Amino acid sequence: MTNRPFQILAKPIGPICNLGCKYCFYLDKTKFYRGVKNYRMSKRVLKRFIKQKIESLNTDIVPFSWQGGEPTLLGLDFFKDVVKLQTRYSNGKIIQNGFQTNGVLLNDRWCDFFARNNFLVGLSIDGPEEIHDHYRRKKGGKPSFSDVMKGMSFLKKHNVDFNVLSVVNDFNSEHPIAVFDFLKNECSNFLQFIPAVDRLLSNNDPNIVKENQEANVHEWSLKPEKYGAFLCSIFDEWIKKDVGQVFIQIFDETLANFVGMPSSVCLFKKTCGDALAIEHNGDVYSCDHYVYPNYRLGNILTDHLNDMVNSDRQLKFGEHKKSGLPGYCQECEVKFACHGGCPKNRFIKTPNGENSLNYLCFGYKQFFKHVTPYMNFMANELRNKRPPSNVMSLFS
Repeated sequence: MTNRPFQILAKPIGPICNLGCKYCFYLDKTKFYRGVKNYRMSKRVLKRFIKQKIESLNTDIVPFSWQGGEPTLLGLDFFKDVVKLQTRYSNGKIIQNGFQTNGVLLNDRWCDFFARNNFLVGLSIDGPEEIHDHYRRKKGGKPSFSDVMKGMSFLKKHNVDFNVLSVVNDFNSEHPIAVFDFLKNECSNFLQFIPAVDRLLSNNDPNIVKENQEANVHEWSLKPEKYGAFLCSIFDEWIKKDVGQVFIQIFDETLANFVGMPSSVCLFKKTCGDALAIEHNGDVYSCDHYVYPNYRLGNILTDHLNDMVNSDRQLKFGEHKKSGLPGYCQECEVKFACHGGCPKNRFIKTPNGENSLNYLCFGYKQFFKHVTPYMNFMANELRNKRPPSNVMSLFS
């Protein structure tokens, strides 16, 4: 069987977290592991995962992504073991580690370890204090902002490479400039904006939803028009003075699609299925947004990772992103930049009554149309081997 490139998000402590963020889609995954008291990934599973991940990729560089829940709850010794195992099985390959954290438990020891082992850290911050703490609170309801900022100070102290991940929800989407100014001035020049959308599901199956599709989201979910306005507002600030200085994932991916390059994230690729998830016990799922029984591909203790990645089930799962697009999307002028977005959000009807339109379609279309002239300019600069930051000269 041919090996193909893939990513897999490792959840070595499953959905266990020290925060109780109201919009978190992963906290309730404990219901699929009823009776489990210890969510710590065993050394047996960890060893098997690292070994198989390295041998399954025919590349010189092998990336690992550690998420949760909150992975720092495992303790530093767990990740020291990770590095030892990666070294043992690397077979001359370069190992890269990404680590997503809420930052609450970061200290000198953690950040010294990250720096010495070249971890790229993703830090979750939703904006300045009053915005961040609206949803990102501890289990008992206490705010988390001050702890997160303290954690970030350790990252900076030890010169750890880190970026910021912000979840855009119904609340902070109302304050795009306050969020952007805070993040770029106080946090990082590398930003990701992740839309918070979660359906009210029936029977724990993402394909079975309640009847009222248009309203079938939790109250904190982002409204499509608010997402579009949020992105456009930030883009209008960024395009005037921050190009080449502040890097925003969705802007970078949009430019890639305007240039005709493949997107590096599954969200805007033509197909998906190459970003899987592995749970604490070795269960492998098609995607971390599809951690449901129907999308379990197997377990790494009984099935080889490469076989699961290249299985017919997973290939069909990934291809459906393209084949399942409604005609409305097929004819859309910005399809090349969107490709229908994430399949998990395709649960509303098109204006002509077709199923499977992305809930965020209005916002994406608003954003892509708004940025088109600037993206075309930057794409042309790239084709002529000039920096896309030249676009800022249009405003001088």
